[in-house]
Amino acid sequence: MYFPLLENYLLGEEEFIKKLVDGNQAAFGRLLDAYQQKVFGTCISFIPNKEDAEDVAQEVFLEVFKSISKFKADAKLSTWIYKITTNKCLEFIRKKKTKKRFAFMQTILRGDLPIAMTPYFVEINHPGIILENKEKTALIFKAINALPENQKVIFTLAKIDGKSYQEIVEITGKSLSSVESVLFRAKKSLRKKLKNFYKNNQ
Repeated sequence: MYFPLLENYLLGEEEFIKKLVDGNQAAFGRLLDAYQQKVFGTCISFIPNKEDAEDVAQEVFLEVFKSISKFKADAKLSTWIYKITTNKCLEFIRKKKTKKRFAFMQTILRGDLPIAMTPYFVEINHPGIILENKEKTALIFKAINALPENQKVIFTLAKIDGKSYQEIVEITGKSLSSVESVLFRAKKSLRKKLKNFYKNNQ
């Protein structure tokens, strides 16, 4: 069986993975060619800022290169890469929230009045989003970011990144029924949050 994204190279998946584990530079180049846009697409779905999404995508490939020897062939290589991508995005978001909270606390302790408490995910810099839609998009991303983490992951993978239910099952390790249930709750919660956000921002 040939690895779908690399079938033009006529290289079997097992042989390709072995080359990656052996540190073959040509194989890593092929991996980048096959996945760099797809990984970036997932990153920009979680992190609507082009520069930050590119930085996280680089971290994903560094992790792939560093950890390829731990890859287990009972999963698809693509699934393993997307798991790393999702985890790196969530890690970035958590760090960003922590930095925001720390900066805000420092401001309070100094007795200064914060100039702005604008959350990171209102600072939209997403390629393809036209200027007049940025305010609306900012509210949507802000609402998504306020979801519980499992809902945020599944909603983002399904509705922003365009992954199929089966792909989400493989990436998250959840059952199909669980994915459907979490997505339903995420949509319900998101509708409520957006209603409140729009009300408060009118």
